[in-house]
Amino acid sequence: MSLVDQFWSASVEDLKHGYVEQADDYLCLLCGEKVEKGIIYPVEGRLYDAARYMQHHIANTHESVFEHLSKLDKRLTGLSDHQTSLLRLFYQGKNDSEVQKEMGIGSASTIRNHRFALKEKERQAKVFLVMMELLRETDKQTSFSSPSSVKTNKAAEGVPQSQAKLQATTEEAVEITSKYFPEGTDGPLLRFPRKQKHRLVILRLIASRFDPERIYNEKEVNEILEAVYADHVTLRRYLIDFAFLDRKPDGSEYWVNIENNQREEQEETTMNRKQELKQLYKEVKIEAGVYQIKNTKNGKIFIDSTPNLKTINGKKFSLQHGSHTNRSLQKEWNEFGAEAFEFEVLEVLQKKDEPYFDTADALEKLENKWLEELAPYGERGYNQEKKR
Repeated sequence: MSLVDQFWSASVEDLKHGYVEQADDYLCLLCGEKVEKGIIYPVEGRLYDAARYMQHHIANTHESVFEHLSKLDKRLTGLSDHQTSLLRLFYQGKNDSEVQKEMGIGSASTIRNHRFALKEKERQAKVFLVMMELLRETDKQTSFSSPSSVKTNKAAEGVPQSQAKLQATTEEAVEITSKYFPEGTDGPLLRFPRKQKHRLVILRLIASRFDPERIYNEKEVNEILEAVYADHVTLRRYLIDFAFLDRKPDGSEYWVNIENNQREEQEETTMNRKQELKQLYKEVKIEAGVYQIKNTKNGKIFIDSTPNLKTINGKKFSLQHGSHTNRSLQKEWNEFGAEAFEFEVLEVLQKKDEPYFDTADALEKLENKWLEELAPYGERGYNQEKKR
C-alpha cells in the first residue's frame, strides 16, 4: 500500500499521533520514515525504544503533527489560508487580543467570532463523519464500502490478511498461553499482546469460547468477552479483524467464521513466498546519505539528507500533498508537476564501526559538503543558505 493510501486510511487517533504501528515497525504517516521494532535508538545521550524514537522523529523532523497538517494544501484541509493562520495562533496558546494584534484584523471580538465559526465547522465535520460511517455500514454503496477498501483499512492497521505466516509451533503456543492466561485458558486474560503472533494464539483461544453452531447478538458477545478481559471492545474488534468471528454490517448478529482455517491453508503457499521476500527486504542494509531533487525544466536542485535513503519516496508524498517544508520547491512542484522532477542519491554515508561515531553529526557534515559543492541557492536551487 502506498504512503498516500496509508495516510488516508489511518484512524483519527493514528493521524493525531502521526504514525501507525505495523507488524515489524512504526510508519510515519507524514513522510514514510520507518522505525524498526526491537532496536534501541541512542539520541543525545538517551536510549529510546522504537515508539519513543518515532515520536522524537516527528518532533524533530515535522515539529508537530499539527504543524505538518496545517501546511497541507487547502484542497485537503478544507480550510482557507485565513482559517489556517488563526488555527496556528490558537494552537500556540495565544488569546484573542494577541491573535488580533498579530493578524492586524478587527478587534478581540472579531477573533471570538472566528473561534465560533471554527467550532461550527468542527460540528459540521462531526455530522459529516457520522453520516459517512452510517453510509458504509449499510454496505450498499459499493463506491464507499467495497471489498478493496475494507482490505486497505485492515492493512493500514497492521492486521495480516492471512494468518499462515504467524502460526506458532506447539511449544510456542504453550509458552504464549501460560504467559497471558496464568490462571488457565478458562480464566481471565492478563493483558492483550502486542506481538501479532501472540495475538493470533490468544485470539484463537478466546474464539473457542464461542459455539460455531450458534448466532450471537452483540450483547451476548460482549458478555463472553468481558469475562475474559476488561477491554472487551478491543477483543471484539480483533476477533473480527483476524476473521475468527464474522458479523452483519449493522452488528446485529455475530458467528464463528468456520471458513477461516480452510482459507489459511489455501493461502499458505503464497504467504511463504511473501515471507521470503519480506525477509530479503529486512536484510537490506539501512543506509544514510545525501540526495537531491532536481527540476529538469529549469535545472534547479534541492539538497537534503536522511538517515534512511529508502524513505526518499516519503518526500514525494509530502510534495504530492502540498506539505513539503521547502515552500519554494513545493511551489514549483505544483507549477511544473511531478513528472518534471528527478530524485537522485548523491552519496551514501560511510558509517564507521567505532563506539563514539556520531551518525547524525557525520550526516550533517556530508550534507554541508554537498551544499558547498553544488551551492543550490537563489537561481541555482531551492535551499536557503544557513546562517553562520
